[in-house]
Amino acid sequence: MNVLFFGPNGSGKGTQGAILKDKYSLPHIESGAIFRTNIKGGTALGMKAKEYIDKGELVPDDITIPMILDRLKEADCKNGWLLDGFPRNKNQAIKLDEALKAAGMSLNIVVEIILDREIAKNRIMGRRLCVNDNNHPNNIFIDAIKPNGDKCRVCGGALSTRADDQDEDAIDKRHSIYYDTATGTLASAYYFRDLAEKSSTMKYITLEGKAALPDVTAELISKL
Repeated sequence: MNVLFFGPNGSGKGTQGAILKDKYSLPHIESGAIFRTNIKGGTALGMKAKEYIDKGELVPDDITIPMILDRLKEADCKNGWLLDGFPRNKNQAIKLDEALKAAGMSLNIVVEIILDREIAKNRIMGRRLCVNDNNHPNNIFIDAIKPNGDKCRVCGGALSTRADDQDEDAIDKRHSIYYDTATGTLASAYYFRDLAEKSSTMKYITLEGKAALPDVTAELISKL
């Protein structure tokens, strides 16, 4: 089962991806990690990517996509994979689709978590980190996991915020790219949605992101 995952920051995409990874033993392929691995390993593609990154420029698709394909061809992906964080725009979606087909790879499922932009922003800004365990869920804007005042709802530990979670400009910039239905990330998701409508082998799944986490998981599993 080869899966492509879409969802804005704050939608719980990472959590749902981790659940799929564990349930179906799928490697979770994240584009940023692919860059880091190639650069650290000194691969030819990694060195080319580093040249652009060091100059503060975007890595071209003709470097990024081959790196992704190389990762998807590794042994742990033989029974399927979960790709997250790429593509980020419609042009990348078209090129990824072409590259997968050329490599003889089938995309079976595309998942989109739907969440209102303002709710997504509040969820990011509402996240609180427990001093004892950052995985303890605490969010001042989600009733089911609201902390006990300024204490962790799970263990009572002190809570803090991440600086980037409170940077509204940075959040708005990321979301402007994601929610762009003309050329941005949603445009890339809709490109695959249109393909799925004409395909008998690809399924496009939408999930209601504002629901409670267990409900989103249940909906996801039921639709797979």
